[in-house]
Amino acid sequence: MEFKAKDIAALLGGVVDGDPEISVNNVSKIEEGKPGTLAFLANPKYEHYIYTTQASIVLVNKTFEPTHEYSCTLIRVESAYDAIATLLQMYDEMRPKPVGIEQPSYVSDSATIGDKPYIGAFAYIGRGAKIGNNVKIYPQAYIGDGVVIGDNTIIYSGVKIYTGCVVGKSCILHAGVVLGADGFGFVPEGDHYKKIPQIGNVVLEDDVEIGANTCVDRATMGSTIIKKGVKLDNLVQIAHNVVVGGNTVIAAQSGIAGTTKVGENCVFGGQVGIVGHLNIGSGTQIAAQSGITSNVPEKSVLRGSPAFDYPKYQKCYVVFRKLPELYGQIKDLEKEVNKLKSE
Repeated sequence: MEFKAKDIAALLGGVVDGDPEISVNNVSKIEEGKPGTLAFLANPKYEHYIYTTQASIVLVNKTFEPTHEYSCTLIRVESAYDAIATLLQMYDEMRPKPVGIEQPSYVSDSATIGDKPYIGAFAYIGRGAKIGNNVKIYPQAYIGDGVVIGDNTIIYSGVKIYTGCVVGKSCILHAGVVLGADGFGFVPEGDHYKKIPQIGNVVLEDDVEIGANTCVDRATMGSTIIKKGVKLDNLVQIAHNVVVGGNTVIAAQSGIAGTTKVGENCVFGGQVGIVGHLNIGSGTQIAAQSGITSNVPEKSVLRGSPAFDYPKYQKCYVVFRKLPELYGQIKDLEKEVNKLKSE
C-alpha cells in the first residue's frame, strides 16, 4: 500500500514541508533511506543523514531547523519518535494475523478457549486452562494446567508457562520465556541441600511485555508479581516472590534476587544485579552493571557496584582513573619523607 505525505501528516497531526503528493510504501532508517520509503529524525546525532538520505519522506520535530540543503519532503510533528512509533504500530496491525487451531496441537477437553484464537502446531494447552479472546499462541508453546491467559495476549513459540500461572490482558511473551519455574529455594542439610517446594505461582498483570529467554520464577508461597505495564528485556531473571512495580523497565541480563520489592516507574540498565529482600523505591534509575546491596529510597539515581549516588560516582570515577598515577606519587612522597627523616 502507498501513502501520500499529506495523508500521513493528517494522520499524525503534522505539517508537510515539501511535496504533499509524494508517496511511500515502506519505512527505512534515515542512514539507509531509499526512494519510496519514510524515515524519521529524532536524535540530533543523526541530523547529518537528512542532507544525504534518499528517503522520500522524513518525520522531524517541529523545532527542526536545517543547516544545509536536503531533497526529501519533511513532515513536522510534535515528536518524531512518538510519530514513528504510532506508524509502526499501525503497520503491524495491518499485517495479516493467524487464526484457528492448527494440527497437530493438543488442547485439553477441560480447557476453555475464547473467541478468535490462534493455537499453532505442536502447542500444548493443559487441563483447566482458560484462554481469553483473540489470544495467539504460537507453535511449540506450553500452557500448563490451570493457567489463565487474558484477552489479546500473544504467546510466541517456545514459551513455557507452568501450572497455575496467570497472564493478564494484552501481554506479549517472546520466544523462550519461562514463567513459573521453581524458585531457587534450598536449605542446607548435612553435606547436601534439601529442596524447598515452590508452591506459589507467577502473576503478570495487563500490558506486560517480556523479552526472549527471560525467566520469572514461581513464588515459594503466594505469587511472584509483575505489575501492569512492566517491560522486561531479553535474558532477565526475576526470582521467587519478587514484586516489580507498574511501568518499570528492566534491560537485558539484569537479575533480581528473591523477595525484593521494586517500586513503580523504575528504570534499570543492562546487567543490573539486585540482592534479595530489599525495597527499591519508585522512580529509581540504576545505571548498567550496577550492584544493589541495600534498600533504595524513592527517585534515587545510582551507579557502581556496590552502587551509590550517580553524581558522586561520576566525581569518584575521575579519581578511580588516576589511581595508578596517584599511587606512584604517594610512593615518591614516601621516599622523600623517609629521606628527610634519615637526614
